[in-house]
Amino acid sequence: MQGFFLATILVFCVATSNLVIADGRRNFNAAEFGAIGDGQTDNSEAFLKAWEAVCTATVRGTATLEIPAGTFLLNPVKFEGPCKSNKVHLQVLGKIVAPRTIDEWRPRCKSSVWLLFRGISGLIVNGPGAIDGRGSNWWKLGQTHGCKRPRALQFHNCNHVKLSGLTHMNSPKVHIGVNGCKGVSISNLNISAPEDSPNTDGIGISGSTDVHISNSTIGTGDDCIAVNGGCSHINITNVTCGPGHGISVGSLGDKGCNDKVEDVHVQNCTFIGTQNGVRIKTWPGGSGYAKNISFERIVLHQTKNPIIIDQHYCNGHKCTEKAVAVELSGIKYSGVEGTSASKQAITFDCAKIGCRNIAMDQINITSSSPGKQIHAFCNNAKGTSTSTTPLVPCLLSL
Repeated sequence: MQGFFLATILVFCVATSNLVIADGRRNFNAAEFGAIGDGQTDNSEAFLKAWEAVCTATVRGTATLEIPAGTFLLNPVKFEGPCKSNKVHLQVLGKIVAPRTIDEWRPRCKSSVWLLFRGISGLIVNGPGAIDGRGSNWWKLGQTHGCKRPRALQFHNCNHVKLSGLTHMNSPKVHIGVNGCKGVSISNLNISAPEDSPNTDGIGISGSTDVHISNSTIGTGDDCIAVNGGCSHINITNVTCGPGHGISVGSLGDKGCNDKVEDVHVQNCTFIGTQNGVRIKTWPGGSGYAKNISFERIVLHQTKNPIIIDQHYCNGHKCTEKAVAVELSGIKYSGVEGTSASKQAITFDCAKIGCRNIAMDQINITSSSPGKQIHAFCNNAKGTSTSTTPLVPCLLSL
């Protein structure tokens, strides 16, 4: 009899260890909540109902919402947390599309973000599906309509986020925004928009720490990746950029802001036909600092400004020198090689306060036009260089 009770308890424990608690469900499908993937039906309400179900599911482990095959039209949607499970998984198998024209967006001109994830911990979003912002009408007509162009996808105050495997295309503005987040992993993405599409950055990061971006291809009309104020411990690895404006730290210090950025490391990245390669840009009159920044093992193909520090950045407007500026220090360039599409391959245009502790090692940049000479420009920059071509006159050669 004692053996019977022990066996019964053992079976009960094994069975319950595989169960979820509370409502018992851990897997959901958007179609169950009325989502129709015909590319025409507005699925905003259906997706919100599906999100409520997965976010409130009380499970051990991960609650999953599947977006099935098909094309799902969405107006601006906010996916809010916190959720009850430790991890929430949004698996995108189909394609999510924005309204085709500005006039079809609902509510019109009221949303600065199309797809917003806010206050969610342990969020996983992955492919192999696609997110299409259908931004062409916004690029041409957005300003005349009196509407501000929205970002396509934004993570706000979300910790321990994993985004991977998706195709992101044609955002009205920035494709992916990361703001106020900690512990973010972004990998294996393909982000694309036409070269002449305005402000369509691939990934914009602000106020965030411990962000890792890897193994992705980004080609847009603005920065492939922009690291803005309030960021630290940012690692960017194995990213191919082009077309676009390169990988940028900044812009920092706009409108006199105090911006701080530190521990940004860009490694094993390739730039193809970009306006810039690796760039740091700050506005005159700002304050704060950017320090401990490295660009290592960088490959350039016909890049217009392969290496650039611009402390007189004014977004195309005329700049005036200010008494204060964002302080730049501890900037390392190592193993940078390839071709420049312009005569000035290296630009260190620093403010009067100066850029300190620049270190260059094993730099080999030549002209993309055989036989043409290239050069470097220096203003208020100090540091050292080893095995650097072209010669950087303001740095001490070692």
